[in-house]
Amino acid sequence: MDLRITTLAERPELAGDIWQMKDLWPEFMLYDPVGWANVGRIVADFPEYVLVATDDSGQIVARAFSVPFRLQESGREELPDTGWDQVLLWAVSDLRHGRTPDTVSAIEITVAVDALGRGISGRMLEAMRANAGRLGFADLVAPVRPNAKHLEPEAAIHEYAFRTRESDGLPHDPWLRVHVRAGGTIEKIAPASMTVAGSVAQWREWTGQPFDTDGPVEVEGALVPVHCDTARGYAVYVEPNVWIRHRT
Repeated sequence: MDLRITTLAERPELAGDIWQMKDLWPEFMLYDPVGWANVGRIVADFPEYVLVATDDSGQIVARAFSVPFRLQESGREELPDTGWDQVLLWAVSDLRHGRTPDTVSAIEITVAVDALGRGISGRMLEAMRANAGRLGFADLVAPVRPNAKHLEPEAAIHEYAFRTRESDGLPHDPWLRVHVRAGGTIEKIAPASMTVAGSVAQWREWTGQPFDTDGPVEVEGALVPVHCDTARGYAVYVEPNVWIRHRT
């Protein structure tokens, strides 16, 4: 497939259309409060860090969000255990306070459902890394969501992330493998990268599951079980991610 990949700054007329793609994100992930409050700001405040891919017909087939932030700042210095949520908050805070960014973090690469299986995600990753370099950054980091981990929700992320194939030594997980093939290095685990809390009624609505027993509940698309407390009427999902660093 021939793709045209540009920044949103180059094609601002696509700002509304990038949200219309049909994707495979589990519904409950839309209710992370950090994402709910701030993802839309990426389009408005960081259009140079948003990539859009269109096919020959002009149809949007993929989007990629990244943000600039300052890692070498007092109280930071290393990639956060709270991963995706924290780096997005840092980026928004740094912009508001006028801090000069020194690193770019990936936030999302999403491919339209009808364009999956064509290697587009890898091409978007390469374009994101090139874009970070073009903007003057030496490093692109990514709190990666291992895309096959949901098949093994009980597996420990510290084991899963470093599991490799005997045939070539590359990561067992397909999305981690794409990153490593592209030159990325697994740096650390973000054990609490995203947190979604809600009432049991909300979780029933999001998942179609009863949420009527205490303890861990396996949910389709979740990387780890959701913790349910029926007596108190809530459930909490804490998603682990894997920090990967790319040199641009």
